Amino acid sequence: MSIESIKRRDFLKQASIFTAGLLAMQMDVLAGSFGTDKFGDGNILLNKKTDPDWIKSLYQRGTVTTYFKSKNELKYIGMPVGGINCGTVYLGGDGRLWLWDIFNKNQEGIEPKLVEWNKGNGEQIKLRPRDGAAYVFPATEIHPLEQGFAIKINYKGNTITKRFHQEDWAEIKFEATYPVAVIHYIDSDFPLEIKLTAFSPFIPLDEDNSNIPVTIQSFEIKNTGKEVVEFEIIGWLENAANIFSATASNDGKRENTVITKPNHVSVFSTFNPNDKTKFAEAGDSGSLCLSFIGKNAIGISSFNLPFSAASFNSKEGREAKSTVNAAEKIIAGIAVTEKLAPGKTVKKEFAISWHFSNVGKRIDVPDARTGHYYLNKFPDALAVADYVADRSSFLSSQTKLWKNTWYKSTLPWWFMERTFSNISALATTTSHRFKTGRSWAWEGVGACEGNCTHVWHYAQATGRIFPGIERDNRQRVDLGIALQEDGGIWFRAEYDKRPAIDGQAGRVLGCLREHQMSADDTFLRTNWPNIKKATQFLINQDKNGNGLTDTPMENTLDAVWDGEIAWIAGLSIAAVKAGGVMALEMNDISFAEQCKIYVEKGSKNMDEVLFNGEYYIHKPDAIKGREGVGSYNTCHIDQVLGQSWAWQVGLGRINDKEKTASALKALWKYNFMPDVGPYLKEHTGWRPYALPGESGMVMNTNPKKEANPYGESVTWQMGYFHECMTGFEHQVASHLMAEEMTDEALILTRAVHDRYHAYKRNPFNEIECSDHYGRAMASYGTFITACGFEYHGPKNFIRFAPKWNKENFEAPFVTAKGWGSYSQKKQKGKQIHRFEVKYGSLRLQKINLQRISELSIEKVTAAVGGQKVKLKYELNGNDIVVELTKPLHIQTNETLIITI
Repeated sequence: MSIESIKRRDFLKQASIFTAGLLAMQMDVLAGSFGTDKFGDGNILLNKKTDPDWIKSLYQRGTVTTYFKSKNELKYIGMPVGGINCGTVYLGGDGRLWLWDIFNKNQEGIEPKLVEWNKGNGEQIKLRPRDGAAYVFPATEIHPLEQGFAIKINYKGNTITKRFHQEDWAEIKFEATYPVAVIHYIDSDFPLEIKLTAFSPFIPLDEDNSNIPVTIQSFEIKNTGKEVVEFEIIGWLENAANIFSATASNDGKRENTVITKPNHVSVFSTFNPNDKTKFAEAGDSGSLCLSFIGKNAIGISSFNLPFSAASFNSKEGREAKSTVNAAEKIIAGIAVTEKLAPGKTVKKEFAISWHFSNVGKRIDVPDARTGHYYLNKFPDALAVADYVADRSSFLSSQTKLWKNTWYKSTLPWWFMERTFSNISALATTTSHRFKTGRSWAWEGVGACEGNCTHVWHYAQATGRIFPGIERDNRQRVDLGIALQEDGGIWFRAEYDKRPAIDGQAGRVLGCLREHQMSADDTFLRTNWPNIKKATQFLINQDKNGNGLTDTPMENTLDAVWDGEIAWIAGLSIAAVKAGGVMALEMNDISFAEQCKIYVEKGSKNMDEVLFNGEYYIHKPDAIKGREGVGSYNTCHIDQVLGQSWAWQVGLGRINDKEKTASALKALWKYNFMPDVGPYLKEHTGWRPYALPGESGMVMNTNPKKEANPYGESVTWQMGYFHECMTGFEHQVASHLMAEEMTDEALILTRAVHDRYHAYKRNPFNEIECSDHYGRAMASYGTFITACGFEYHGPKNFIRFAPKWNKENFEAPFVTAKGWGSYSQKKQKGKQIHRFEVKYGSLRLQKINLQRISELSIEKVTAAVGGQKVKLKYELNGNDIVVELTKPLHIQTNETLIITI
């Protein structure tokens, strides 16, 4: 969330925003799955009587989420398909590309707008992107440049031309499987079956090949008729170099050049200024390239629009080069033809690349002046096209292999989609990487700068999918640029020179995760002195020595809170425990003992002092009392965040099991709303991240029915307490899953999933303080806990303990050097566990598995490729701990099979 309190106060001070009847939404699936019951004070539905059949359906595998033109579900879809840290290019529901936020404006929001919104009582308020403008009024049809594809066929003496545009097809189906989408174009009168597969290269562990400014559009065409069909596909792309900065005729020339190479045909679009210095620092200075991957295509240096059947003539504009002045528009085209026999299928693959090297002036750090990270590999968009064409088979096959590995699971399709899709925020202007290698991010698109620690520590996905990026960020920024002599970490690096207590703890916990996601202990050894210093800082914030942080300090709810606060104290306890674990690995015995003492005191006192018999609370400062904002006796969404984080990195318990379960049940009872409408009607100041008719978990509720529950004086931050923010909801869902409350975890995750159904808004854009909010990547944590996954690369250790489908379970895994698929199955009195490596390699020695049944264990064997591996094993409760006699390196396409 933002620290720009003055700017936000204008919105957050507004009175109650009740919007029943504002939007007529069809998708109130979740709210409709609960029975009616009496409401408590504050319009909290106390007993959530769910339909058992509906609950059961949440566990079912199901099928891929598919959105249909016929159901009016395509217009808001915007799946990022432009490479991580390369700007934002959206793939629309009908296959058109839109938004095109690649010109380094770093504007706030995907659509920087201020919109009037009717509160429901006739009063209008204004919403900015950070206030939820795109939640209430989702963006659509933003096309700053001309781009598209079309197909022309000669069939039975007729010429038929269709754009790949929803207006031209009877039906279009969009399969929402990030990072690869599949779109089907359907028309009963059309003799070709057409499928578009669209993506940018996305390969876990390979951040460089996932950081390519390109989108690939692969058309698969099948002749379903009985006659030969001759078809021609053409793609077009406007030359958008300096599209905003150079608009006068005398600014220079736009130039399109046809390039023919052995493995691709391209049209390279550039701008040649009359005064180079004038545009040297412009964000839109650069180049684009439209390419066909393959041979025998026709490059069109100047293609005419508006598009029509009459204008579809690939024989025009075939000059090698076309030039216009800056005030004119010029469009590149590429055409490819084929005669397709009945029953035959052919693929035609296009690529659109771009290269706009200047980061833009809104990001004001020295590293940003070096330009984008992709400059290390590509001097221009043509070089991108060359690289993609040269490695087309590898980039495409590995991206699709990951997609198939991720979704080939016994976990529900919808669950796999929702827990992973938020990593697409890395492929938007929320996230940047500079030529120096430094990662840098807003909280959400263009809002709240500087890798904010108290937001980004929630985001579990990047550290698991691209651990190299997070290791660098810890070392370069948190333990480098932002670390101070006293161990405090500036929470926005150069932008805000003070620590945030929750962000500090989250970054120490992140250091443990980054160490665990490493192949060896280099990261920990290199950074241990600074990790120790950052951990000591947390210990030092406990002024009265009881293990509970009590130093007033900034937190993610944008205020300095006084007193002993359960969620901050618990998070600090978890972080110090993580520090102690790392100290032991570094043989720093005295510091490990110091951490242990702190954790033992803190855990004991948190359970005794901050637990009110039902949930954990905020104990006010003895002198100041409740004069400042705080959660106090309310039921706060993050009250056991420390324990939630502990499960992510295998730290075990920091809070009592029964008390933790009670706290989570209280959150379910008081904070989860099958329909937020009645609750919102009674409260003020909230931003619309959930609307009446939708389900969600609000930040804070007041079960004790106290007057002034959040402090004696009204502050603008109090509006947060009544909001539904997905990053927090995902954090709770992951914790519910870890504590065996799987029904509740799935219901909460499904609540978010349904709020972002494509009928309502973009399913790939979870909004908090602006679009594609970083905290939403907490969703990956729910996948982690559903699998019971733990991993420690330097110790060659892995664990799986699935929460359901234990007799027939399959899910993907990502480790330090490789990824693949894990499965376990009960079969004829045996249980068989398979680790199939599909990319890279996996080094294992200690493997923790679970007993699937109560049968006695007589023997455990392991083999790779039929070759037995020596091992020993022991039983530890329900765990079977298998230890190989020496580390085993499992290579790509090899499978370790353990039979019990």
